Amino acid sequence: MSENVYIIGAGIHPFGRTDGRSGREQGVHAVREALADAGLEWPDIECAYGGSAAAGNADIMVNELGLTSLPFTNVANGCATGGSALAASQQAIASGMYDLALAVGFDKHPRGAFNAKPADYGLPEWYGQTGMMLTTQFFALKIQRYMQLHGISRTTLGRVAEKAFRNGTLTPHAWRRSPVDLETILNAPMINDPLTKYMFCSPAEGAVALILASEKKMKELGADGVKIRAVSVKTRPPNSFEVFQAGISIEEGGKPTVLASKAAFEKAGVGPEDISVAQLQDTESGAEIMHMAENGFCKDGDQEEWLANGWSEIGGRLPVNTDGGCLACGEPVGASGLRQIYENVTQLRQRGGERQVPGKPRFGYSHVYGAPGLSGVAILERE
Repeated sequence: MSENVYIIGAGIHPFGRTDGRSGREQGVHAVREALADAGLEWPDIECAYGGSAAAGNADIMVNELGLTSLPFTNVANGCATGGSALAASQQAIASGMYDLALAVGFDKHPRGAFNAKPADYGLPEWYGQTGMMLTTQFFALKIQRYMQLHGISRTTLGRVAEKAFRNGTLTPHAWRRSPVDLETILNAPMINDPLTKYMFCSPAEGAVALILASEKKMKELGADGVKIRAVSVKTRPPNSFEVFQAGISIEEGGKPTVLASKAAFEKAGVGPEDISVAQLQDTESGAEIMHMAENGFCKDGDQEEWLANGWSEIGGRLPVNTDGGCLACGEPVGASGLRQIYENVTQLRQRGGERQVPGKPRFGYSHVYGAPGLSGVAILERE
């Protein structure tokens, strides 16, 4: 595959709760916004990839968008559904088969925690009876272990959430638009030790759509493109410690995020030091902390210094989750990974408004993590 691929259109439906509008309708809204951004009409799109976890098949969107007979493939890959849709769209164009593609994700989850069933992940019922199917409990145990190994404090967990809510106040598409101070976050009701209620994201609603184009088509259209330098999706290797896996090894093995990150950096020909802005999976505060290291942006334990010094703030050394991430936006599973890409496209185009990263950011990095232990990484470039 040798064709360069660009994102030339980006659309979003605000995240949160939208009574009276289905998840699919939110997806249609995002697609129309992306088409308008790219200066295109629906019949121009040659292929589409999209998905949701709880709001129906994405291909049914053609009922509202138009019956153009394009190939529309449904994608399902947990929290990495959006990232996988992007990867499929990118590959479709890079192969030379198409010049214009759509990647779309949407969801509309009921209130309350995600309630995954063991059988859906090839696990016995007893695994669910241990409580490990409850993601709040699993990730609390995982960050507990990480904190003990690497000297991470609860204050640092709180600072991640405080930053997220502060960034959310600057983001029109965010769900949580009010700041929450550190003391309130730390003293809030404990959900699963050490994580309080403000340290978790919530299942939500929302949608994101991206229009991808070949370099030839982008130039032909005179479009405002952001180049996709690399996309990588990896599942868990042996001896990893990931959500919804059947056993835990006493040996410490590889991590899917580390593998996906290294592969993406290798494909892109850049390193962590080149990244201008990053969006990292932060379904809870501990996830952002662990993923900072797993994606190569710091060493294990250095997050204490990073958060204390504000290095991951919008004006810091490496701005992380500039739109508030999952903590401020919530997580509609099908849309969450594409929201990260949408935010990086916005930042690289310098359209971020009050949350705009200073200077002229060149490289945007996004990382999404999902069950059962898989990660997707995309690196974008503003040429």
